[in-house]
Amino acid sequence: MWNFETDPDFQRKLDWISTFVREEIEPLDYLFPKDETYNTRNEALMHIMAPLKREVQAQGLWACHLPPALGGGGWGQLELALMNEILGRSFFAPTIFGTAAPDTGNAEILAHFGNAAQKARYLQPLLDGDIVSCFSMTEPQGGADPNVFTCRAARDGKGWVLRGEKWFASNARWAEFLIVMAVTDMAVPIHRGASMFVIPANTPGVRTIRNAGMAFEQPEHGAHAYLSFDDVRLSDEDLLGQPGEAFKIAQTRLGGGRVHHAMRTVGLARRAFEAVCERAQSRHTQGTLLAQKQMVQDTIAELWVSIEQFRLLVLQTAWKIDRYQDYNKVRGDIAAAKILSERVMIEAASKAIHLHGALGVSNEMLFGEWLLWGHALGLADGPTEVHKITLARQLLRASPASVDGFPSQHVPGGAARAAQKYAAALSLPGHRRGWASTKIA
Repeated sequence: MWNFETDPDFQRKLDWISTFVREEIEPLDYLFPKDETYNTRNEALMHIMAPLKREVQAQGLWACHLPPALGGGGWGQLELALMNEILGRSFFAPTIFGTAAPDTGNAEILAHFGNAAQKARYLQPLLDGDIVSCFSMTEPQGGADPNVFTCRAARDGKGWVLRGEKWFASNARWAEFLIVMAVTDMAVPIHRGASMFVIPANTPGVRTIRNAGMAFEQPEHGAHAYLSFDDVRLSDEDLLGQPGEAFKIAQTRLGGGRVHHAMRTVGLARRAFEAVCERAQSRHTQGTLLAQKQMVQDTIAELWVSIEQFRLLVLQTAWKIDRYQDYNKVRGDIAAAKILSERVMIEAASKAIHLHGALGVSNEMLFGEWLLWGHALGLADGPTEVHKITLARQLLRASPASVDGFPSQHVPGGAARAAQKYAAALSLPGHRRGWASTKIA
């Protein structure tokens, strides 16, 4: 049976998370820029976050996406969706709850594909939140299109030599290690010819050309690195999994990462919605509250509907993942949730900006940052256009073509088939034959 109720015991956990995020974590959004989230060298921030992390761990809510064997809660995706929509209210909350990207995905693939040495050196500190990591895939000349990747690792005796560039390598500035995708076999299609390497950030030849920031951030304050790999010497021990497995490894982290982005977006969009409603109830213009203006009421109603529709899609997608235990079977749903993440976040932030007027576009509100994040959601983990193609192809595969040249819902043909099905009844007196008497062309 369908059931939209939350188990009371689990609801108590959600209530604690909600209070904790609002009272203890959201204040950090006003003190620190979001790119500092992963800066382990910011002693003031680390001093504030350390006891908050301990409190989360004491509640048994640390890294709930991971299995108990890795120190997590082993939660299903539906439980994580309900949790993450709360964590999404603050850019700092995922870090404090041990669920921040890209560390979560990197920990997952280390657990699945890492060798003993890689796990010993990186996995536990990453799980404990003591270090941060970087997933480096996109390149300056082709974004996320692997068919044009030029960063290559070539065999050299018993090892490898890595040469090339990577672009927008998030958190490389603070990372202890990088997970880098490189072409290792040009004789086969890229999906079988790319490999993943785990590379310590201080490896000779790993060079930061510059750190790019998001719009409005000052130069060199960003944490998205433009990297160069200048004859970086690696060994087979630095491989993640086997040669040629890069795409298999990447899909292990990207499927979950995309739906988790959507989960968190629900929370941030709701925070923007709260700001819209508060403004409408507080601001007088031309003799009445904004809340009494029909166009503002229309804005509020439409925005609420958009967010709730989006939330229900995300929850249904999470439920399907739990049921099928296979991301490939839910690829279309994940793609749809990812598409709406961008659309709903941009709509929510834009409405908040507009209803706050000059204050909304100023740097005294967070709305501009939220709007930019909405646009970033249309690019992170693959551009929206790619996800639309994925969704459309899945839907079209399930839709057969018409068989006789006319649409299956063409009235004359449908009437003729129905007439055959109900011939006995149609032969009774008083029936007007109409389309039913027409032959199918």
